[in-house]
Amino acid sequence: MKKNIFFTLLLAVSGMLGAQSSSVSFGAKGGYTLSNMKFFDEKLGSKSYFYAGILTEQPVSSQLAIQAELLYTQLGGKDSYPWTEQVGTEIVEVGNMDFTYQFHQIQVPVSVKYYFIPDLSASVGMNLGFNISTKLTTVNPYAGEYKGNSNGAKTLNLFPFVGAEYKISSSFFVDARYNFNFIEVSKKNTVPTKIGFLQAGVGYRFK
Repeated sequence: MKKNIFFTLLLAVSGMLGAQSSSVSFGAKGGYTLSNMKFFDEKLGSKSYFYAGILTEQPVSSQLAIQAELLYTQLGGKDSYPWTEQVGTEIVEVGNMDFTYQFHQIQVPVSVKYYFIPDLSASVGMNLGFNISTKLTTVNPYAGEYKGNSNGAKTLNLFPFVGAEYKISSSFFVDARYNFNFIEVSKKNTVPTKIGFLQAGVGYRFK
C-alpha cells in the first residue's frame, strides 16, 4: 500500500512539474488547518495545525481553470473522559483520561475554479488525503502520557470541498476552503469516524 501511495504522489508531482504550456502557473502556499472529528455522531474537540505545499493551475477558458496541489498537514481531534475511583463507599473523580488523535497526511486536492472577476474565484473539488502515519496519545492521572499507533484509519481518505480565492496582486493570493466529512475515514468493523476541516492561508504564484 505504501508503494502505491508513493507511486501516486510521484505521478502527481511529475504532472505538476512537467506541464509545458505557457499558460500554466505554479506556486507555493501555506496556512492554517482546523479539523473536527466525529465518532459515530459524537463530536470530538477540534485540532489545529498548519499546512504547506505547492500548486499548479491550468486555464481552460477565460473563466474556468483546473488546479492541483500537493500539501502536507495534520488532521485529528481530542477527547476527554472523567477518571473515577472508589474511595470507601464513594465514587470520586481523580482527573481526566485524555485522548489526542493525529493523522499525518499528504494531500492532493484537485479542483475546478470559476472566476467571477479576474481576481476572485470559487472552486469545487476532491481532496485525496494519504495517511503517512496515524498516532494516538493518551494521558491519565497515574500512568502519565503514552503515544502509540492508531490502526483504525484507511490509508486513503476522500474529502469533497468547496473554496474561494482572492488575488491580492499578480503574485500573492489568499484562499480558504472547507473539506466535508461526507465519507468515513475508518476501516470496516472499526468505530465509524469522519473528519471535516477548514483550511485558510496565503500563497505565491511564480508566473
